[in-house]
Amino acid sequence: MPLDPKVALFLQQVHDSGAQAYEDMTPAESRRLDMNELTKMKGDRVLEPVAAIEHSFIPGPTADLPIRIYRPKGDTSELQPAIIFIHGSGWVVSNIETNDHFSRALANRTGSVVIAINYQKAPEHKFPIPMDDCYASTLWIFEHASLLGLDSNRIGIFGDSAGGNLAAAVTLRLRDEQGPKLAFQVLVYPAVQYGWQTPSAIAHAEGYLLQQASMKYYWGHYLRSEADAINPYCSPLNAQSHKDLPPTLIYTAEFDPLCDDGYLYARELQGSGIKVKYRCFDGVIHGFIKMLGVFEQADEFLDELKQDLLEI
Repeated sequence: MPLDPKVALFLQQVHDSGAQAYEDMTPAESRRLDMNELTKMKGDRVLEPVAAIEHSFIPGPTADLPIRIYRPKGDTSELQPAIIFIHGSGWVVSNIETNDHFSRALANRTGSVVIAINYQKAPEHKFPIPMDDCYASTLWIFEHASLLGLDSNRIGIFGDSAGGNLAAAVTLRLRDEQGPKLAFQVLVYPAVQYGWQTPSAIAHAEGYLLQQASMKYYWGHYLRSEADAINPYCSPLNAQSHKDLPPTLIYTAEFDPLCDDGYLYARELQGSGIKVKYRCFDGVIHGFIKMLGVFEQADEFLDELKQDLLEI
């Protein structure tokens, strides 16, 4: 399929703006740009209302971690299903505030309480600290499920991009350490292996927002050394076994260097007997699910996710 015309126009506007790529900046500069872009994106736009938003800190292995709990509109008289949301942006950029608009939509569309985790970022906090933060947060959420009004049998995990890497790693570790059982994992264009030599990474190396150079930049900040790259909690595709994992939903974008990562992980899980749904969205790029109101496929994704979760 060709690029969606709206996606092509967006990429042309990015190119014409002369915007500096994240990989050409320091982490501090890229974070400032991320917040500036958020301010511009918000403008006068009214954020989607939810029933309630709760801000809190929970204890992590090395620091207290901010979390934000989004309660969807609707009946809350019974224990609610929940989604633990781990945002992406290369383990380096972004936070729960820059993902606020998406967290609201995710809660309302799925009817689930969304708990967004603000894990510590690389390069100040390299592997395994972000993964340890997300794992500890997941344990805390299960331990406090009843106090949070959550049904512990209906708690799943969701991650996009680097967040997909972390969500997949947490899911593997929960299995390995006989932790609480997730109801599902949702991985959106996840980075599940170190490297950039898959066909999609080569075919879409430049010009599609996330680039091969971006991947080198982010992985370079996340890893302490290349020895980390073979650790299955860093590269989940490297796990010796993918058995006994929860039902999994994997979504990718056609014009994305990470497209093959998601496809390969779906194939590996299916071969291990895991119930897997895989969908590649045609004509779109990495990051499309966050572009609500810009790309129709972002709303299509949320509608499909809602239906897929009902069928798990």
